[in-house]
Amino acid sequence: MGLSRRQLLRVGGAGSAAVLAGAATASSGLFRVPRWDDYPFSLGVASGDPTADGVVLWTRLAPDPFAPDGLGGMPLRPVSVEYEVAHDESFRQVVARGTAVATRELAHSVHPEVSGLAPDRWYFYRFRAGTVLSPIGRTRTAPAVGSPTARLRFAFASCQSWSSGYFTAYEHMSAEDLDLVVHLGDYIYERGWTRGRQGMTQAPYFQDEAVDLAGYRLRYAQAKAEEPLRAAHAAFPWLVTMDDHELDNNWAGDSPGLGFDISRVPALFRRRRAAAFQAMYEHQPLRIAQMPSGPAMHLHRRYGFGDLAEITMLDTRQYRDKQACGDGNTVIDCADRFAADRTILGAAQRNWLLDGFATSAARWQILGNQVSMAQSDQDAGPVTAVGTDGWDGYVADRNAVLGAAAERGVPNLVVITGDRHQNQAADLRRDYTDPESPVVASEFIGTSITSAGDGADLTDAGRNLLAANPDLKFVNSQRGYVRVELDHRLWRSDFRVVPYVRRTGAPIHTRASFVVQDGVPGVTQAARPDAPAPSPPEPDASSTNKPPR
Repeated sequence: MGLSRRQLLRVGGAGSAAVLAGAATASSGLFRVPRWDDYPFSLGVASGDPTADGVVLWTRLAPDPFAPDGLGGMPLRPVSVEYEVAHDESFRQVVARGTAVATRELAHSVHPEVSGLAPDRWYFYRFRAGTVLSPIGRTRTAPAVGSPTARLRFAFASCQSWSSGYFTAYEHMSAEDLDLVVHLGDYIYERGWTRGRQGMTQAPYFQDEAVDLAGYRLRYAQAKAEEPLRAAHAAFPWLVTMDDHELDNNWAGDSPGLGFDISRVPALFRRRRAAAFQAMYEHQPLRIAQMPSGPAMHLHRRYGFGDLAEITMLDTRQYRDKQACGDGNTVIDCADRFAADRTILGAAQRNWLLDGFATSAARWQILGNQVSMAQSDQDAGPVTAVGTDGWDGYVADRNAVLGAAAERGVPNLVVITGDRHQNQAADLRRDYTDPESPVVASEFIGTSITSAGDGADLTDAGRNLLAANPDLKFVNSQRGYVRVELDHRLWRSDFRVVPYVRRTGAPIHTRASFVVQDGVPGVTQAARPDAPAPSPPEPDASSTNKPPR
């Protein structure tokens, strides 16, 4: 049974069988469940995009997740999937339930959007397909916008090349005391791998670059087959966006990147882009508003957390101009990067972002960003040598964003970034061409989960960056993630690192901690990386219902 796009929007995206025309009730008999030969919830469960009254849940039925056709070993017909949300892990106090329809058109994934929940509290959820239950997930709603909120704890991560190492960092992240996880891109890598992890052989269908829907689906299945990643998804709600490797290395708007040559034909690249976007939607806890329409996907969005914070997820790939002065190069004299009409955000997204600065009353403004915003000079001498894939290649947009934050009185702007495979902490200046330009914001760049292998603490390249960039306060090239805690007085970033990823079992420690004080832009190193964060005000008892871990 095939479904039209309108039906997909109503069923595959929203996930509730009750909205199907003619369906008076939601029941498991709406679409027959097959007899399972293998466990259908092999890719786990997830939740995301939390609001004060709900979240979106996710799972995908895939008894054979590595079937070469990318269909997960599922039949062609739709399948009914029930879901439950409860106060308790034993599901004695169920507060919401329904039935979602998993269709072949969306790889038998479902994205039910659950509303009507209480703000600022934890819930448990699970799925059922026939007699088979999924793993249990745990999620949390956001505090109501504007409500007094004592603190927020989250982690952010990026860049998880399966071939480069094990996802051990996620084992440690799952044990953290967090409210949220933010993923800033490169969840998969599209490139072909002729060699897998040490001692492991890559399957033939991973040895070619992903360029079609089946190829991208298999990359997501490969990532989600990792138990540490599934556990982190099940432990917390996530906010996700993409960078470049979800599609093509260093792609920019309508322009292909550095990958598969035939995709440089515009029509073929649009087809490839549509396939990559669909596979991303099929494998992430995204709302129907993010469901792609061909080669377009609305990923920039904003989420509030009481009166404390607002997280704005940016899209620095889909609307940008092609990189200035040659992609992938470090440039010295490149006038084009200063062009007034050059954009990394696109006019519509930029205006939406700046309007948000004016309307938000949150204490902290957080930008979920993919590529480095701070100037990243590669030459410690008299010249300025920068790459053009980050905001250094789009100076007008950087100045517009940082200038607007200063002019509109944004009290605390903090940018969290991925992509670099390094930990960095930096001050952000309004105009890098003026050495006296004021510091107006702070940036924390998180290292990779695995990409680039084991890494090292401080390399020669890191020392060069510190020497060339006085606003850069910290560089580290180990693997891991950044743990953040903020209250109304202080932001704290802990750079959590593991010593190796090429084998399992790595321990984790906090390599360094940096803070931002309320009303004082710029980063300051904490006295000790293991020093406790400042105690927040006592929270209201109604918002402290977090279940024990």
